[in-house]
Amino acid sequence: MKLYNLKNPNEIVNFSQAVKLGLGKKQGLFFPIELPKISKEKIKKILKMDFIKRSSKILEFFIGDEIPKKELKKRVKLAFNFFPTKIIQVSKNINCLELFHGPTLAFKDFGARFMAQMISYLNKENEHITILTATSGDTGAAVSHAFYKMKNVRVIILYPKGKISKFQEKLFCTLGDNIKTIAINGSFDDCQFLVKKAFNDRELKKKTNLNSANSINISRLLAQICYYFEALAILPKKNRKNLVISVPCGNFGNLTAGLLAKSLGLPIKRFIAATNANDTVPRFLTNGEWKPNKTISTISNAMDISQPNNWPRVEELFKRKKWNLKKLGFGSVSDKITKKNLKKLNKLGYTSEPHATIAYKLLKDQIKNKEFGLFLGTAHPAKFKQTVDNILKKDIILPNALLKRSNLPLLSYNMLPNFNKLREFLLEK
Repeated sequence: MKLYNLKNPNEIVNFSQAVKLGLGKKQGLFFPIELPKISKEKIKKILKMDFIKRSSKILEFFIGDEIPKKELKKRVKLAFNFFPTKIIQVSKNINCLELFHGPTLAFKDFGARFMAQMISYLNKENEHITILTATSGDTGAAVSHAFYKMKNVRVIILYPKGKISKFQEKLFCTLGDNIKTIAINGSFDDCQFLVKKAFNDRELKKKTNLNSANSINISRLLAQICYYFEALAILPKKNRKNLVISVPCGNFGNLTAGLLAKSLGLPIKRFIAATNANDTVPRFLTNGEWKPNKTISTISNAMDISQPNNWPRVEELFKRKKWNLKKLGFGSVSDKITKKNLKKLNKLGYTSEPHATIAYKLLKDQIKNKEFGLFLGTAHPAKFKQTVDNILKKDIILPNALLKRSNLPLLSYNMLPNFNKLREFLLEK
């Protein structure tokens, strides 16, 4: 698999290099030179496979023979060793694709665990690696648990202090060992800026063997393609026609993966990019101007991102496939309307959380006659227990993954959004 740097197309790397580097020169994202296409007949056969066999096959189309097929399947099985997805009916033509049945109760378990397996396989010389990642809530837990106690890997997670839910924080800030967490006194964009600055520091990058586990890493992105195929495999054939998928968007990695699934040949009619009040992309799609505002804190905190990293990949894919960007559905939803729709979903018999609720609201508004809609459930409602309980006046039962960590002490460091301080931390700890 060959990939090029979107900011410097002359920089061409293979899959292994892209995984190890994370970002290219000038903080450019890596993107496949070849976009594989699967025939309709092969798609039908692939959809009949079990999840592990199907996921291995999908990843083969991108990775090629760079990793032996037997080894790739073994790593996929180790990464996806949990019940992958469920589809729950919400109304006659709208279902929820639940992606939160992994160990940290969020869709990010797919990408983080596959990346951990790729790093483990590719690090044959047992080099010491530092994984530096920013999180707006769920990435931190998924990455921390995926790499927990992994030999020669140190993980450092930056997150905005006081701007993620209590249970999100408990999931990854109570592990210790090779997992270090830093609460930054700022926004997620501040955290992301610090990560990018670290990758621009050549000396730091070399001394710490720096990598990132954000969705900027190609291994995470490719892994997420797999559950879109799983969704089609689970759906009755009659509901696969005119399928519309609404995706809660923060860094836009989830949407990018869905679009890559469509590019492969998966029959998805269209997507809806659903955001909260941090609406850089909806405004851009409306007026053509890229003007990120200051990040606003919302009840859908994992989407509190004003400068989404993966948007250049979305634009590149539309350009390469000659798709019309104007056909991408989009919209933003305020906290007030999110709360109303959380209550509406509850009346329909489905307990959701703010992020999925935003995707549901926009899907409900934009779905047309004879279309069938899926909105992505990206995290378990219990991860936002206080918010959901307050809105719905109920007491959500905590799953074991949260219950066993709820009373553990936080082990986080505190830091101002100061790059020199972070640099010292990376070099000393």
